[in-house]
Amino acid sequence: MYRKERLGAADDGATSFTSSLDSDEWIFDADLLVDRAHLVMLAEQGLVGREGAAEIADALDAVGEEGFSSLAGEDVHEAIEARVVELVGEEGGRLHTARSRNDEVATCIRLAARGDVLRLMNELIAARGRLLDTASESVDTLIPAYTHLQRAQPTTLAHHLSAHERRLARDSGRLFDVMERLNRSPLGGCAAASTTLPIDRERTSELLGFEGPVENSMDAVSARDFATELLFVCSSVMEALSRLAEEVVLWSSSEFGVMELDDGFATTSSVMPQKKNPDVAELVRARAATVQGHLQAALSIVSGIPLSYNRDLQELTPHLSDSLRVAARSARVLSRAVESAEFREPGMELEVGATDLAEALVERGVPFREAHARVGRLSRTGFGTEDAVDALGDRLTRGEVGEALDFHRSVELRVNGGPGSAEELLDLGRRDLKSHGDALREIEGGIDRAYSRLEEVLAEL
Repeated sequence: MYRKERLGAADDGATSFTSSLDSDEWIFDADLLVDRAHLVMLAEQGLVGREGAAEIADALDAVGEEGFSSLAGEDVHEAIEARVVELVGEEGGRLHTARSRNDEVATCIRLAARGDVLRLMNELIAARGRLLDTASESVDTLIPAYTHLQRAQPTTLAHHLSAHERRLARDSGRLFDVMERLNRSPLGGCAAASTTLPIDRERTSELLGFEGPVENSMDAVSARDFATELLFVCSSVMEALSRLAEEVVLWSSSEFGVMELDDGFATTSSVMPQKKNPDVAELVRARAATVQGHLQAALSIVSGIPLSYNRDLQELTPHLSDSLRVAARSARVLSRAVESAEFREPGMELEVGATDLAEALVERGVPFREAHARVGRLSRTGFGTEDAVDALGDRLTRGEVGEALDFHRSVELRVNGGPGSAEELLDLGRRDLKSHGDALREIEGGIDRAYSRLEEVLAEL
């Protein structure tokens, strides 16, 4: 459609190679929104007559009803415009006044990404809620804390799950941060240097629920740092989920015996009938690598191109859309798997209380390094209660040794962010969860109001 006057027919292979239509479904609804907001602005600025604008608006409605699968063309923008011209006639060509595909696609990507970011925010909030609910039922469930995958100190399942929730809370905060830079409109940047026509960029930003336009028109059409920043946050989310997934894999093994997955979140073997496999967690772990690969690909795409728009940017979009989708689905399914699992207290050998013994010696005036050495020697020769009494009896009574090796007492004493602070940590998580939920509702409400206003002004054409 765009090339016929300048270039004539395209080579079929080249057309297939350059087409983005296969991946443009992600921005189909966003493109129709952009078209409608742009059309309203053109009509208000007198660049399109009211009668013609009403006909174009009806044609856009028809395209929406026909659906993405009915389109044909080089990309979704050309395909929609061609269909509008088919339905309206030459008057439909006014829709592209004061606009380029460069600013159009940049705006569509931001709109589509914004919708998926809001979904990911909601999924993270829900996932954190599930972790907190599971943790609140496990304040007294003893498990060993690990370092270097070796049993280290006694803690509780609540303390452990709170740590995962705190990690995901920071990713929620990162998404709110990136939203400030994402939620800006490139529309009106045109090809690169704006337009001589009297457009109103503030108006289209308002109707699409953006905070305002991207100020520099070259930056508007070429910038994809919002996308690479989002890809980093998606990678961060997946890194956090992958670590939880790894623990699900370990904990559900017979060697660890900490949890049993609900049957709905496990698979079995085609050969070994006794198997109950944590495939959901394994796939989350693997898809973290996929999302990290998307980030690296996107950074490579944008790092070598000059200003302003270059077709290379077309290749970045699928990396962004897939990462947002994978992160949201992974947060949902893994948190549900944890929520529905059955947890057990694993047996813990007394050696897990070694640090408590050393600290008990410190309370009796022994320098910590000496206390560390004495308990270290005990660990080499044996770690029963009687062994500890024999080795440390010059400083600790039998009762004091017993208290140091009482794991329930140990976790109660470990405050300052430790398992003894679990209730406070869970309260902190719930407060943050409410704050993030309220902020998210406010953002969603503002966007909904903008879209409602867009529908109202369209109806007035």
